[in-house]
Amino acid sequence: MRTSRLWAAIALTSLLPGTAAATNGYFSHGYGTINSGMAGAGTALSQDSIAAATNPAGMAFVGSRIDGGLEVFSPRRKYTVEGGAPNTPQTFYLAPGTVSSENEAFLIPHFGYNRALSNGHSVGLSIFANGGMNTEYSGKNGGTYGGGKTGVNLEQLFIAPTWSWEYSEGQALGISPLIAYQRFKAEGLRNFSGFSSNPNALTNNGTDDAWGYGIQIGWQGEITETLRAGANWRTILEMEEFDQYEGLFAEQGGFDIPQMFNAGIAWSGIQDHWLLLDVQHIRYSDINSVGNPMMPNLMQARLGDDEGAGFGWDDMTIVKLGWQWQQDETQTWRAGVSYGEQPIPDEEVLFNILAPGVQEWHFTGGFTHRFSESLEVSGMAFYSPRTTVRGDNPMGPGQEIELSMTQIGTSLSVGYQF
Repeated sequence: MRTSRLWAAIALTSLLPGTAAATNGYFSHGYGTINSGMAGAGTALSQDSIAAATNPAGMAFVGSRIDGGLEVFSPRRKYTVEGGAPNTPQTFYLAPGTVSSENEAFLIPHFGYNRALSNGHSVGLSIFANGGMNTEYSGKNGGTYGGGKTGVNLEQLFIAPTWSWEYSEGQALGISPLIAYQRFKAEGLRNFSGFSSNPNALTNNGTDDAWGYGIQIGWQGEITETLRAGANWRTILEMEEFDQYEGLFAEQGGFDIPQMFNAGIAWSGIQDHWLLLDVQHIRYSDINSVGNPMMPNLMQARLGDDEGAGFGWDDMTIVKLGWQWQQDETQTWRAGVSYGEQPIPDEEVLFNILAPGVQEWHFTGGFTHRFSESLEVSGMAFYSPRTTVRGDNPMGPGQEIELSMTQIGTSLSVGYQF
């Protein structure tokens, strides 16, 4: 069993994003090229075999097809420190100045397969990745926290075997038992050792990995001739602990993946056009290692304890608006915009230098060109403008920290219907 899990991890490693940064917290703004081209809107309108990532019920309407694609993702993140006296005893001041994270280009793959069966049933498989979290700050001037080269890397991959059923005309249910695989490493945190329940499992322990599981259930259907609707719920994904970092994450290395809700509508009242509206809610606060605040937890419990300090993330609610125009039989155009208030409170900036998931707006565009009845190619590009969060260093009176990030990305995928 252990050997089979090792080979599975090696195979999955080839599919994992080559370390990436955050979008909606650390969830991607959309999944698959078509969905991403409309800012992630698509709970009520599914068009490819990556649909299970957004709503497994939508697989009942995409037919028999295979899709595969790759996204090039470029985040530009940095932090700025102002004020303070770094050598003051009994404090945790950071060196003043601006530091940018290294690594600004990553590859994120996706793959899907779906087969339509008799009596409205379909079975499929969707493989997709979260944007993840990645930072890498140089060790100059002692590093961010005085522990040399500093940063974290989180990679998450999801495997969603899916069964969907069009139980009456235009109405479908879908279910995906989700398998998740994630990897994590942290560097440069040794000066937090005095706050840790296990300093030997706090930092610089290389890459640890974990498996987990959950379930996703959805409905999608026609309301009128021009109006569709959809809803989707994903449970918390119960993950194995990161044993090599049980002195960092609350609950002895726990890092479950939060539950998520989607609801959406799609309207086709204008000929050859679709307008889509989605609302997504992500429950980051349910996960102690992510949602626990840094203060006062750092002074009341040790890092790694159940109530140990976390990143203090709030829940996110994201509104997504998408547009699609079928220009002719071969050409389709898309655009989208989404907004969600970023999850990091002002008072949580110190720890979130490691994970500056501050993005709020996403602007997207895309297309599909059909070469034949079977073959199509889709493209997408997005821009997420610079967002900042500024707050006081809770362990360094008079010092302020600003986190900021800008993102751009593009993807290309091929779809084949059979």
